[in-house]
Amino acid sequence: MYSAALMEIYRLLDDRYGPQHWWPGDSPFEIITGAILTQNTNWLNVEKAISNLKDAGLLDPVGLLQVDIDRLAGLIRPAGYFNIKARRLKSFIEWLFANGRRGSIDRVAEMPTDSLRESLLQINGIGPETADSILLYAFDRPVFVVDAYTCRIMGRHRLLEPDADYEQVREFLESGTAADTTLFNEYHALLVRLGKEYCRPKPKCAGCPLESLPHDICEEF
Repeated sequence: MYSAALMEIYRLLDDRYGPQHWWPGDSPFEIITGAILTQNTNWLNVEKAISNLKDAGLLDPVGLLQVDIDRLAGLIRPAGYFNIKARRLKSFIEWLFANGRRGSIDRVAEMPTDSLRESLLQINGIGPETADSILLYAFDRPVFVVDAYTCRIMGRHRLLEPDADYEQVREFLESGTAADTTLFNEYHALLVRLGKEYCRPKPKCAGCPLESLPHDICEEF
């Protein structure tokens, strides 16, 4: 059964902000690369790193497989933590060639969602949020992406306990909304925008799209 509260939150955010047009990328492979690079940084920095890879002719599975890791780290330097992220990209590429025909995204896209998610989570440096971003935005699977903004917003509006873990939050959101890729895409993007503009660690409640809903101002969130 869909949650009236969850759908009301979506309606209010959609009325205020409209479509968010996530996720930027010219191909599933570019989206996956961006999902790995965006960890602990902002999207403008990721765009610079991706542009460097494109200019070097390396934004494809074979290019990233063959490039020296030190050169890769230098190219993605704008994304921050570049040595760590270079290793993570290499780990993903190794997984892709092990599971896809000659690094084919189309081959791994044939895997069932649960199996694909479990396999992605075995890759070094890919946690639940990154795996679910890849599933939703690159593979068009109806998986809700959970992040700190989501937990903060849902907690402050009395829909989650402060100690709810990632999987509990994801299950709550997926069971309370229609299993629809477009909905999950827009909902996640809208929550991120709300979190950046209003539901910050120190909240700005006046003028918030959700101001009319029950909420708590709580340091736990």
